[in-house]
Amino acid sequence: MIPAATRPLSLHPDEGACHAHRKDPCVSTGTTAPSRLDRFFEITKRGSSVGAEVRGGVVTFVAMAYIVVLNPIILSSGADVTGATLDFAQLSAVTALTSGVMTILFGVIARLPFAFAAGLGINSFLAFSVVGQVTWAEAMGLVVVNGLIIVLLSATGLRRMIFDAVPMQLKISITVGIGLFIAFIGFVNSGFVTATGQASPPVGLGVGGSVATGPTIVFVVTLLITGILVARKVKGGLLIGILAGTIIAMIVEAIFHLGSSADNPGGWSLAVPTLPSSIVAVPDLGLIGQFSFGSFGRIGILASLMLVFTLVFTNFFDAMGTMTGLSKEAGVADKDGTFPRLKSALIVEGVGAVVGGATSGSSNTVFVESGAGIGEGARTGFANLITGVLFLLAMFFTPLTSIVPSEVAAAALVIVGCLMMAQIREIDWSDVSVTLPVFLTVTVMPLTYSIANGIGAGFIAWVIVRSLSGKARQISPLLWIVAAGFVVYFARGPIEALVG
Repeated sequence: MIPAATRPLSLHPDEGACHAHRKDPCVSTGTTAPSRLDRFFEITKRGSSVGAEVRGGVVTFVAMAYIVVLNPIILSSGADVTGATLDFAQLSAVTALTSGVMTILFGVIARLPFAFAAGLGINSFLAFSVVGQVTWAEAMGLVVVNGLIIVLLSATGLRRMIFDAVPMQLKISITVGIGLFIAFIGFVNSGFVTATGQASPPVGLGVGGSVATGPTIVFVVTLLITGILVARKVKGGLLIGILAGTIIAMIVEAIFHLGSSADNPGGWSLAVPTLPSSIVAVPDLGLIGQFSFGSFGRIGILASLMLVFTLVFTNFFDAMGTMTGLSKEAGVADKDGTFPRLKSALIVEGVGAVVGGATSGSSNTVFVESGAGIGEGARTGFANLITGVLFLLAMFFTPLTSIVPSEVAAAALVIVGCLMMAQIREIDWSDVSVTLPVFLTVTVMPLTYSIANGIGAGFIAWVIVRSLSGKARQISPLLWIVAAGFVVYFARGPIEALVG
């Protein structure tokens, strides 16, 4: 079942036919065929409307807009083997461009409301691990190779075979784990949960165990406002909550002048909610095409392949897990967890890695924040068109994207995580050989800040515990291979040290 707040809208009794007096271009009367837009995106068929798709597309963009600022912060902070760094403004421009293009492409081909942006796990891996050994151009070349491999696996059907080999209970646990992960991201981004810097406890509430900063209080207020709106099933509840939270944040900033957390420990973590001095900025796209395959000569073939292996595993299973969770949340997944145009979706996701590497913005993949738009009613790829166009406009209006503070967007993530967690009721808790892998999947994701890690822990536990419980014949041979691959993935540090 889908949580009430995210359940597809009910169809008209006449097999989705709509009332004649409605003006939505997506709808039809009982005697008139649906519009081309409606037929192409299956808007009415999925129980949605143009209005719901537009709202969902806007909410997804608002929830993801921080990436235009955060991705450049991460990538520009890493100096490569020659000491060179990437330009912040150029990174911001290519981040918005690639997100917009890939989101639109996925919406048109896969026709699902899953937006794209630079994957946070991979960009951090590039900035803090890879470029210590190679140049930035060579690092982006490895991302391109990673994408080409994923496209090949998807086009040959191997990626789909792996997807189908995953048991339904694990697929559900992936959805639940992503929900918990999304909520945890929201809590951390808001400052509600912080690192203590101690061995125990590693995390705590706010500052010194108290909610002591203005931005975190704004998060709490926004969370309550949004939660009330969603509970009352107000149309546009998430979007209204975000807008209300932004206005409150701007008022708080105007009164108390908190500024950035870089200058004031009690300040805003990323974006300071003030009206920018300028609205329009011409994008600098000079990073496009700045990639190279020279790493194979610089550090050797084996060392380069280990880096590619890490990229592929992270990209492959992060995306698979995210799409599994989002498809169930959108109500488009069937009983075994698959969803429409799965092969096309997997291929386009691989293309996102290729395009991200080619533009030097890092691998682009499906973003879990798309759940915010799904929670607002998005069910089709039409919502992606809205999100994608907004990302393309963001290239020219990057000052405006910084108005919504991450503390406000974090409230929407917590609400969405709460809704996704509701899927836990579909898990069979009576069999320990099921519950242990499920538990590991759900908990390892947020605790290690990685969807791939959670999936890997669940897969390994599933094949070992189930097989030694007398249920080995129920396990797909392909799942054994994937689990073995995850063993190598988890041991990649010692292996890389041994190799080079």
